[in-house]
Amino acid sequence: MNCWKSININKEFGLNRIYFISFLIGLTTFIFLYVPFSIIHDSTNVNESGIIPFTAAIIMLPVLHSFMHILPLIMMKKRTKLNYKLKSRIKPSFTYFPMAYLTKPVSLFVALAPTLFITLPGLIASYLFHDFYVYILLFTSIHIGFSFMDFLYAIHIIKAPKRAFIENGNGGFDILVKAQN
Repeated sequence: MNCWKSININKEFGLNRIYFISFLIGLTTFIFLYVPFSIIHDSTNVNESGIIPFTAAIIMLPVLHSFMHILPLIMMKKRTKLNYKLKSRIKPSFTYFPMAYLTKPVSLFVALAPTLFITLPGLIASYLFHDFYVYILLFTSIHIGFSFMDFLYAIHIIKAPKRAFIENGNGGFDILVKAQN
């Protein structure tokens, strides 16, 4: 296998810039989604008892997002090494390393899995639950901001050659192609 490209988004863009753009995307998403959903729900009163589950969901969002990346690997029975550590004594952090190379479609599915499993159900739930649509929409918008980095990875994976393999590394991933004989 030859390395076609090594990608480390943190080094390429910088962590502060990624966080800032993620924040702006989440805020813009909420603004653009709130208007049509408030028109759909008309003058529905927002149930204030939803603030406690919303706060708990926001606290659990990073862990839930990480598990949604791992879920497709479990569904496809791919062996995965899972690392768990606490950042700042309270914030759990999960990293995963598949034991084998992933094909281009599989790694694209893994990168976009949180969008499919969290964002789309969040949009549907904000349409269905009139009393809590603001909280669900806010949660979904924050998650879309969270997913910005996933979309950057997906863009690089899409640009990779058709028969490429993806290998996760520390801080990024490598796109590998088979050596020509």
